[in-house]
Amino acid sequence: MSGIKRYDVNEEWAHSGVVEAGGFVFVNYCVGNVGQPAEAQIRGAFDELETRLSLVGLTLESVVKFDAMFRDIWNIPIMEKVVKERFRGKYPARKSIQTEFAHKGGEDGGLCFQLDAIAYNTNLR
Repeated sequence: MSGIKRYDVNEEWAHSGVVEAGGFVFVNYCVGNVGQPAEAQIRGAFDELETRLSLVGLTLESVVKFDAMFRDIWNIPIMEKVVKERFRGKYPARKSIQTEFAHKGGEDGGLCFQLDAIAYNTNLR
């Protein structure tokens, strides 16, 4: 692969949702079902990750690492349940962080989970 490719570019927020470079694919700011309960947001974030990976022809199986950001870190067991369902034993490395989100609506904006990931494109060997 030559160069860097950017997808899902958001001019307003000045970021790319997906960046492909050197066989790696960096996916950020995956959120979904904002304002709903934690499990729905976690599922929605993984749905968004799948959608963005599909932009470069990849699936969850290509994910090698993800960072999970929680408003309430005690929701990790909910995420682990979803990860077991989605990855079926082929688990990526991961990190979980508790944070206050800078999101529309501030503290009451309804965002309680965000996912960033790194995937590897084995088709580029």
